[in-house]
Amino acid sequence: MTKRHEGNSIIVTGAAGAIGFATCEILAREGAELLLVDIDRDGLRDCARRLVDAGHHAIAHHADVSDEDATKGYVKAAMDAFGKIDGFFNNAGIEGKLAPTHEYPVDEFDRVLRVNLRGMFLGLRYVIPHMVAAGKGAVVNTASIGSERGLAGACAYNAAKHGAVGLTRTAASEVAQKGVRVNCVMPGVIETPLLVGMLEQMFDSVEAGMEKLGQTATLNRVGQPREVGDVVSFLLSEEASYVNGAKWEIDGGALATIRNDI
Repeated sequence: MTKRHEGNSIIVTGAAGAIGFATCEILAREGAELLLVDIDRDGLRDCARRLVDAGHHAIAHHADVSDEDATKGYVKAAMDAFGKIDGFFNNAGIEGKLAPTHEYPVDEFDRVLRVNLRGMFLGLRYVIPHMVAAGKGAVVNTASIGSERGLAGACAYNAAKHGAVGLTRTAASEVAQKGVRVNCVMPGVIETPLLVGMLEQMFDSVEAGMEKLGQTATLNRVGQPREVGDVVSFLLSEEASYVNGAKWEIDGGALATIRNDI
């Protein structure tokens, strides 16, 4: 039986993070050859080693996605290694500090936008031309439920994630007729180190924060990284051949419903 991504070459940024690596594991099991990109050099090496030890084809490439030359570098590395780029999980991001908008540090705002929005744009800017030249490809950007709602204290993160949806829709409208699809996922409360970092700033304890935020979903729990990865894998595959410019909420129903516990 042919695996979903057999013969496909896929770049994953933010690959050393929880969602990034969970997605890499899924894509690798489904036959993809992977270029893993992250700024966390040690974490990146460990993730690539774990995949290789499990018998998969994975290459680690250290890069700052917000740097233009570094972005050109990871795209070139993928082309040199694989000769093509079939899929791109444009996932790297940071949470940033929490503070009211009127008190938010300007340098921190710039840092978050640089990674989360500029980094996403640069990935699109330098990956998509190779897909257009090949006449096929699929991109998934990582947005957030913060792309749809306000989260007090996270003006930079929210602004960047709203922008992620805008980038997705714009690119999707530009390259669909050239054989390239662009979509985004909008994770809700997912159990990741990024979430833990935010909860440490917002609540008395991480456990209390997990319980409280889990209640925003009708499923009454936080999500797991693999639950995002499964959707990403689908969107990068031919099974999603008629899905373009879409934003997929992976949030346990938080955005779509009003909870009813009666």
